[in-house]
Amino acid sequence: MQAIRVDDLTKTYTTYKRDSGFAAALKSFFRREKVTVNAVDGVSFTIEQGTVCGILGPNGAGKSTTIKMLCGALFPTSGNIDVLGFSPARDRAKYVHRIGAVFGQKSQLIFDIPPIDSFVMNKAIYGISDDEYKKRLGEMTEMFGVGDVIYKPTRVLSLGERMKCEFIMSMLHAPEIVFLDEPTIGLDVIAKNKIREVISEMNRNGTTFILTTHDLEDVEQLADNVIIINHGKKVFDAPLEKLKNTLGSRKMIDLTLAKPFPGSEINGVPVTAGDDELHISLEIDVGERSITEFLSTLASYAEFTDISVKSLPMDAIITRIYTE
Repeated sequence: MQAIRVDDLTKTYTTYKRDSGFAAALKSFFRREKVTVNAVDGVSFTIEQGTVCGILGPNGAGKSTTIKMLCGALFPTSGNIDVLGFSPARDRAKYVHRIGAVFGQKSQLIFDIPPIDSFVMNKAIYGISDDEYKKRLGEMTEMFGVGDVIYKPTRVLSLGERMKCEFIMSMLHAPEIVFLDEPTIGLDVIAKNKIREVISEMNRNGTTFILTTHDLEDVEQLADNVIIINHGKKVFDAPLEKLKNTLGSRKMIDLTLAKPFPGSEINGVPVTAGDDELHISLEIDVGERSITEFLSTLASYAEFTDISVKSLPMDAIITRIYTE
């Protein structure tokens, strides 16, 4: 069942530009050069209920603008959005009761009071009954391990503690869809893993998550499907496994050498220098040449003390898609 359907979504901004200097500033009072920016340009996709979808793209690609339109915070210039049968911007009053949002760089918590007081405020806003509130708050604080933290003023919390409380704030009313914009930005490994565990647990219980992030570990560990937006246009939309196979059967071979390698290629494969002169990498397509045969010829080209063969890292795959 589809949770979200987006058809030919467009968001256009009008801005102005001028040259530097006093004369240009004075001229701009009377005449300004108008510039039209297509932040999102004809994007269409669907997201199934109960899945985790990653929306990726470089800075300025249009992914955050897309999320804001899906949340109802921005009106689209044209196109249609259907989320759970609602038009987000038009039906916002009813729609917000069905969704949650966590923005890593913007807090919902009130700075000078403990998170528990912010939770009580949300309880009143969403009309959550006393029994439901106690049950959900108990479950969430136990999952995140913040039973004592929620009684401290928000301003004294660490970033990891605050982000866990942000999640609780967004999940108290049991939303069906949760939008996550950079939810693990700046967090340490332990805090990231805890947040990922909770997202996975809630997803298994039926919650749909839409995730935008630059941390590709979030995508690898959580996402079922990936949508990539670049220059306002959708350039990829498929399951995560297909993304990993986009560049064919490519493998990365890392070598630790016994002595520096003087050449720029090995058996026709370009060599990429590592952190020092004793470390090099090679990328081969095992669909075009046998990896066993290639490895057997390496000894005749270079003397090495260690070797590892692995799939291309996610960031290399994403970067290749951006540039191509």
